[in-house]
Amino acid sequence: MEGVKELARAISEAQRIVVFTGAGVSTESGIPDFRSPGGLWSRYDPSQFYFQRFLSDQEARKTYWKMYREFYAVLHRAQPNEAHYACKRLLDMGKLLAVVTQNVDGLHQKAGVPQEMVLELHGNAWIVRCLSCQRSYTSHQIEQWLNSGVEVPLCESCGGLLKPATVSFGQSLPQDVLRRAERHARECDLMITAGSSLVVYPAAMIPLIAKEAGAKLAIVNLDPTSYDDRADILVRGSAGRVLMEAVGQAA
Repeated sequence: MEGVKELARAISEAQRIVVFTGAGVSTESGIPDFRSPGGLWSRYDPSQFYFQRFLSDQEARKTYWKMYREFYAVLHRAQPNEAHYACKRLLDMGKLLAVVTQNVDGLHQKAGVPQEMVLELHGNAWIVRCLSCQRSYTSHQIEQWLNSGVEVPLCESCGGLLKPATVSFGQSLPQDVLRRAERHARECDLMITAGSSLVVYPAAMIPLIAKEAGAKLAIVNLDPTSYDDRADILVRGSAGRVLMEAVGQAA
């Protein structure tokens, strides 16, 4: 595939690699892109899911948790794919500085990348927190409640609203995670973006920060992105197949 050899060469030469992953990596594990045809936003009105709406409207909370009940059924079956395992191979090669991800599925960790090296810009769906007392619950526990007929889960400790530890519309990205992602972007010598359309901000600024700091920028995606003209290496194709092939050639 055109560009794979060039990417393999860049990986071989690099010492500090950041991999930036988007929804296209999750879809290869069977987790639908919310925005794609047939995704959740084609069946639910995204305006229902703004954070302030969640806080103020009981019916919006019911709709939110109905959607999450569907999402959990998919999330809890999902397994890492070649893109996740390619990141683990970069770690084993001593080249991985960090994974910066827009995904909330925890599959990088499941593939063996340590939690501290996975910067989750949009949070993690496996954790549910009380917005009042911050008590944490597992998504499996909340899924059991939803499947038993609970429409809006509430905290067992204080009765407060529970919400997955993910970033909703109207919420800011976790600033500590964003700062670490920006720092690693400036430190890396190769930034590989995989499966991201690079249109969701401020997350999409991370690859540009790396490029402007002097790193090579490689973009692996099935479709064109708005940063293609800035890329040093551009590969059209499946994130998992391309990354695993390139890492295999570089090893």
